[in-house]
Amino acid sequence: MHLMAFTESFDAKVMCRFLNRLVGHFDRKVHLIIDRRSAHRSKTVQAWPADHEDQIKLRFLPSYSPELNPDKLVNADLKHSLPEQHRVRDQARLAVETRRFFGRRQRQPHIVRGHFGGPHVRYALDENPISF
Repeated sequence: MHLMAFTESFDAKVMCRFLNRLVGHFDRKVHLIIDRRSAHRSKTVQAWPADHEDQIKLRFLPSYSPELNPDKLVNADLKHSLPEQHRVRDQARLAVETRRFFGRRQRQPHIVRGHFGGPHVRYALDENPISF
């Protein structure tokens, strides 16, 4: 599981920063499944893979298909991990708690794999990447 916590608005600049960091972690091509939010569809993000064809392939989910997006399951896991009495009340604390949570999850691959067990997201585990 690779992630990047940030406090600014999510835009094409943040997405490209994430893509740069992501491809730096692997010695093989990454197939990244992403939804169609506006930052993902921006000209900047669409142009970025052209300069990194040997490192990454962006695969877009069909329009409005949250059931196919494993991120939704991971986000639900994060939201349910914080006890009610410890809900964060500011952005800086949210970033700290998010990093802490995902640091734990990175050491718990069995839980991360569990997010891909449902029939709608099992496609992401396939050795042969799919096209939507």
